[in-house]
Amino acid sequence: MGKGFFNVPVAINEPILSYAPGTPEREEVLKAYQEFYNTQTEVPVYIGGEEIKTGDTGDIRPPHDHKKVVGTYHRGSKKEVQKAIDTALEARKEWSLLPWEQRAGIFLKAAELIAGPYRARINAATMVNQSKTIYQAEIDSACELVDFLRFNVEYMTEIYAEQPESTSGAWNRLEYRPLEGFIYCISPFNFTAIAGNLPASAALMGNVCVWKPSDHQMLSANVIMEVFKEAGVPDGVINMVNAEPQMMTEEILSHADFAGVHFTGSTSVFKGIWAQIGQNINTYKTYPRIVGETGGKDFIVGHKTAVPAQVATAIVRGAFEFQGQKCSAASRAYISESIWPEVKELIGKDIESIKMGSPADMTNFMTAVIHEGSFDKLASYIDKAKKSKKAEIVFGGGYDKSEGWFVEPTVIVTTDPNYETMETELFGPVITIYVYKDSKWEDTLKLVDETSIYALTGAVLAQDRYALSQATTLLQNCAGNFYLNDKCTGAVVGQQPFGGARASGTNDKAGSKLNLLRWVSPRMIKETFVTPTDYRYPFMGE
Repeated sequence: MGKGFFNVPVAINEPILSYAPGTPEREEVLKAYQEFYNTQTEVPVYIGGEEIKTGDTGDIRPPHDHKKVVGTYHRGSKKEVQKAIDTALEARKEWSLLPWEQRAGIFLKAAELIAGPYRARINAATMVNQSKTIYQAEIDSACELVDFLRFNVEYMTEIYAEQPESTSGAWNRLEYRPLEGFIYCISPFNFTAIAGNLPASAALMGNVCVWKPSDHQMLSANVIMEVFKEAGVPDGVINMVNAEPQMMTEEILSHADFAGVHFTGSTSVFKGIWAQIGQNINTYKTYPRIVGETGGKDFIVGHKTAVPAQVATAIVRGAFEFQGQKCSAASRAYISESIWPEVKELIGKDIESIKMGSPADMTNFMTAVIHEGSFDKLASYIDKAKKSKKAEIVFGGGYDKSEGWFVEPTVIVTTDPNYETMETELFGPVITIYVYKDSKWEDTLKLVDETSIYALTGAVLAQDRYALSQATTLLQNCAGNFYLNDKCTGAVVGQQPFGGARASGTNDKAGSKLNLLRWVSPRMIKETFVTPTDYRYPFMGE
């Protein structure tokens, strides 16, 4: 059998298609959208080679048309969770020993399937089930997921290439083993790319996974499994089970072979998982890896020298794209008083021009929030702001759930930098702005750092390079992804590895080899060529 030191294709970022009127991709995705919208999709539990229909089902409804049912998904019980674990561990026996280039080939093929024949399908599923505009679906479910798959393969080869020094008398080798056991992957509703990457990144490094997708992302989760199966992921390597979260987590975290969790979701849930792992630590064969990206209260700071139009655009895009349902979305801003009047005027004009509705109408910039619980939470904070003496709603503030979970892009201005919507993660199209005196620049930076428990993303806009330098230093701990003269969203795989610290997670940087290193356990191998036969050393001579 031939062997070699193999070079994988150089990873490049997938080009973003325009979907402009008259383009073939626009027609193709709208056709796929209508197929999902007018067809009843049934999503099973995937365990090994089986597609299990348990009969315990939930409805799949578009957030922008919540009375419409476009499909059902099957929920697993304890039986299915245990079966998924057993199946994964059985699959590990062969998968962990498969040559790395064979694993690489599978996920490179998955990337090309998404970039090509599955592109319209995965985008349309994301539009219908997660209520993303075509642009938001394209940059997420197509481009970012393709980028994760391609770049992770390249990063894997870089990791394997990092080897210790050897001598003429001994050959030192570092082997990057998969973890001993299985990985529990928990993904959120808001990014199809994250849903695909959490199990794929661990599996690429030779691990096996039990994956729990979000209830509100089952259409695109199903497409991901279709892609993985067609790409050749062996049965049992990635098992998809949607089950009652507390039950499923308790079953998995009490298993001796639990080796790690790859999580994206809320801070409170992640802390609960961490606590359970701690309580069960004597159960496990090995110390589990705990990798999580959680919440954010992401900021934009406008210095007195910032260009007002740039600040306004950063706020409108950063706060309102995908209805503010990004962990990186701008939800608090600090604007210098000398530029605030112009920034305010420009934001107002932008909001006045924003259209909301179904993603099938591509003239819409915004659609609906994900479900009624999110809608009600946002409405309650908007109502509080309307009554507060410390806050004023200057734009938006309307909401309507008669047909879909629609919340207007809303701008609150507060006189209190510690007003609750400056501190609380809302996860919706609501941003709160505090206008500070030009002379209070350093004090404001201190406020930005100390106001929030989170440290995910942040942006500072200024033409003054000293101001940018000062902000970069003083805000070094409150954003894992920090942007100068840009909005605080839009990290690209291979360009801006993503993750934050404090209550925003473990900062293991998805989209970099730092994340992949968490899914391997290095083994040092030293091979001595001329082995000593006498225990005595020269210093012992008489």
